[in-house]
This record gives sequence, C-alpha cells and structure tokens, in this order.
Amino acid sequence: MTILVTSATGTVGRHVVTELLKAGQSVRALTRRPETAALPAEAEVRGGDLDQPDTLRAALAGAERLYLFPVPETAAEVVALAVESGVRRIVLLSGAGADDDAFDTGYRVVEAAVQSSGVDWTCIRPGEFAANWLDWAPAIRATRTLSRPYAQAVTQPTHERDIAAVAAAALLQDGHEGRTHTFAGPEALTVAAQLDTIAKALGEPIRLDELDPAAARTQWISDGYPPEVVDWLFGLWATPASLNAEWAEVVPALTGRPALTFADWANEHVAAFR
Repeated sequence: MTILVTSATGTVGRHVVTELLKAGQSVRALTRRPETAALPAEAEVRGGDLDQPDTLRAALAGAERLYLFPVPETAAEVVALAVESGVRRIVLLSGAGADDDAFDTGYRVVEAAVQSSGVDWTCIRPGEFAANWLDWAPAIRATRTLSRPYAQAVTQPTHERDIAAVAAAALLQDGHEGRTHTFAGPEALTVAAQLDTIAKALGEPIRLDELDPAAARTQWISDGYPPEVVDWLFGLWATPASLNAEWAEVVPALTGRPALTFADWANEHVAAFR
C-alpha cells in the first residue's frame, strides 16, 4: 500500500512520513522542492504543489491513502483528482478552531471537500501547535526577554509529533472513517509557565516583560497583524481557561502512549532559542 503525504517537509508532514515509515509502510512524500527535502532515504520523494493540482497527478498515481494538508483554494480540485487517481482514504489536517465562526481559516471548506468525496475520510483537529512558540525564538535569542501581554493566559500546546501520530493512526487503522478527532496537549500552561519551561531547557533565565494589552494591540496592528486576528487572539487570552481534559485524552487513546509535554517539545527545540 502506498500512502501519499502532502506538505511532507512541513511542521507536521515530516513527522507523518517518519511515523508511517516506522510502521513499515510505503511512503510517497510530496514537496515543492524535492532537492532540499532531507527526508529519510526510504521515502519516495516527488515534486508537486498543492496550489497547482495538475502537478500532483504523477504523485497520486497508484496511491491508496492520502494525508492532506489544507489549502482551501484548491481543496475541491485536489480531492477530486485524488479520488479519480484511486485514493480510497483521506486524512485531513484541520484545526480545533474549524467550527469557530470568529476564526474562519478555511478549514471548513477543505473539510467539506473531503467529507463529500465518497471515500473514507478522517479530519484531525489539533489545538495550537507547540511549534508556534518558535515565534518567541528571535527575541529570546537576542535579549533573553519576551515582551507580550497576558502573562497568565492559558493554552494547551500540542506537540507536532503527537499530531503526526494521530494522523498516522487514522491512515493505518480501521475505525476512524467518517470521524473528526479534536485534541490538544496534556497540559494547560500559562505564558509564564511556558517561558519558564523554555528557560529550563535553555539553562538560562528569560525575563518576561508583560505589556499593557491596549498598547500591545496598537503595536501588533502597526506591525501588520490584521485587527480581527489580534482581537480574536487577545479575546482568547483574556478569557480564563483550564485544561480541556477531553482533548487531552485523545492522543493516548489513539496512539497507545502518553502525549508529549511542552517540556519534551522545548528540549527538542532548544537550539532555536540559543
């Protein structure tokens, strides 16, 4: 059985390739630039671009299952081409905010294309990627200081390897057909606790400079962030939150192992903060 992994050099896709190879599967990895993919030798690397569906035809030929990265603009065409090529199971990377009207990311467009495909489908909806914390890296490297509002804002970081493991389970195991898995990491942590975790991995203190939300909003918008995105984020951070236990239980239930912690992630990515 050949499984095609799109966006195979991406934050999650690279780990999906690894998970499937560990399971002994034949993996075809799609990337825009095969020459710089740096994927395991066991993977068959093919060039192609989800923004240009016709470039996927060769990679899809003979593939029976598909891990699909969401590109709303071409989703319907890509899914139709996959089904025409013989794909019989699609696992879509979506997001936990797919049902949130205040945060329309296009996930619903891609989910609708997959769900109406006529083949087996599963939508996986992870919470916020732990990899998003790499946005803090430039400031931490330069000044060992993080400046941001809402130091007590609580989030539940999701390790990209856990996201890939859930995707691999849905690709390989029966029983996930027609299901949507929404999940997140095993811990609800404040910004201050997250920064402390990174500091411990780094072995150096990092100062937290808590900004006034109104001043931060003005600065973020001045820096080019859309006002509606800033307001959505700040609204989330200002709202008291705690662990979503139901989401935290999904990774262990589907993978048979404990979910990875934010400390695991920080230790694996510490070089980015040096």
